[in-house]
Amino acid sequence: MNPASTVLPGHPFLAYRQGALALEDVNLSELADMHGTPLFVYSKAAMLAALAAYQRGFAGRRAHICYAMKANSTLAVLQVFAQAGCGFDIVSGGELQRVLAAGGDPSRTLFSGVGKTPAEMRQALAAGIGCFNVESEPELELLSQVAMGMGLRAPVSIRVNPNIDAGTHPYISTGLKGNKFGIAHERVLQTYQRAAALPGLRVVGIDCHIGSQITQEAPYLDAMDRMLDLVQTIEAAGIPIEHIDFGGGLGIDYNGDQPPAADRLWGRLLERVDARGFGQRKLMIEPGRSLVGNAGVCLTEVLYLKPGEQKNFCIVDAAMNDLPRPAMYQAFHQIVPLQHADAAAAAGLRWEVVGPVCESGDWLGHDRALAIRPGERLAVLSAGAYCMSMASNYNTRNRAAEVLVDGDRHHLIRQRETVLDQIRQERLPDSTPASDAR
Repeated sequence: MNPASTVLPGHPFLAYRQGALALEDVNLSELADMHGTPLFVYSKAAMLAALAAYQRGFAGRRAHICYAMKANSTLAVLQVFAQAGCGFDIVSGGELQRVLAAGGDPSRTLFSGVGKTPAEMRQALAAGIGCFNVESEPELELLSQVAMGMGLRAPVSIRVNPNIDAGTHPYISTGLKGNKFGIAHERVLQTYQRAAALPGLRVVGIDCHIGSQITQEAPYLDAMDRMLDLVQTIEAAGIPIEHIDFGGGLGIDYNGDQPPAADRLWGRLLERVDARGFGQRKLMIEPGRSLVGNAGVCLTEVLYLKPGEQKNFCIVDAAMNDLPRPAMYQAFHQIVPLQHADAAAAAGLRWEVVGPVCESGDWLGHDRALAIRPGERLAVLSAGAYCMSMASNYNTRNRAAEVLVDGDRHHLIRQRETVLDQIRQERLPDSTPASDAR
């Protein structure tokens, strides 16, 4: 990075240089000129730096990092993590196909999710999946039947619901009794005893994931204590546990959030593991957002400025179908211009940054101080996670193109969708003119 550049706080690979915003060593305005907007751009260096923090935290341990690919399942992103030695956490058969297409190892892949179908179970078993994170007792029974029908034994870990509040948005909380995920910790021992008795299963681990965008250590420590208590109880009943999977969920800095650094967090958590006598146990984690969230930006162009009596609207060409988090979770994303404006200019009007979709919920940012004109471009920050992977074609809008930046190089990793792409799988029913009807 140019030492004279102005680095954006919390985004070490994003900086203004001579007034132009750059990701690593690539000018973002030039990418927008080349590929149009909306456009997602990701930093390979930022992803690897986030991963390195986890790797430092687990140095010298028997630990396995599985990227939770629901955060961003673009093939080139998966390839970055596969080449860096990661496994994957998947929640569908489609995600397994993406892992294989990106060169990932199915034996280092965990299959989570509450609604696995028999076809997905067969697909994963045939691929040599590393472990099924089972989420209900009926799933155990079905998985055993499917595996027996293939002459196999499915490796399983049971996901525990520890009834711990992670302090996150209710839509991304997963560890409370009222959530659909996992098996209540009061029933875990009986469930493990049933799993050990089923002929098509092989118990290999225990799993827990309490939510997403967690910014405090305390929920992790509470969940860890409950998990280790359960391991002791299960093993006392004669069922060995090979690995302990503590899930993911570590948050990122969207707007001055201060989550613990991954290496510091895991230093603290591993102290607890050691104190409880599990320091030599194989450990698994499933980070997602914290590996990719702040590695990505979404570039968008200002279409119209619409001042009003109560609010001023800045209408851009990105929308809730491209960036669904604000509409879904009332989430905050920083929004900055691609061309730096001085402080006096930026302190002018305040704008509601909204998209063209025909919904009042189609907003990207409320009450933002921006010095902008139609035709200028903005960058929506922290857009690497749960944006492109959740994008839709609402209003028959085409999904955006994606670019991966690597130093001073850039690669188009997804072409912009076309309407023809959208309608290719659709069919009009055959019709017979009324005059020909008999």
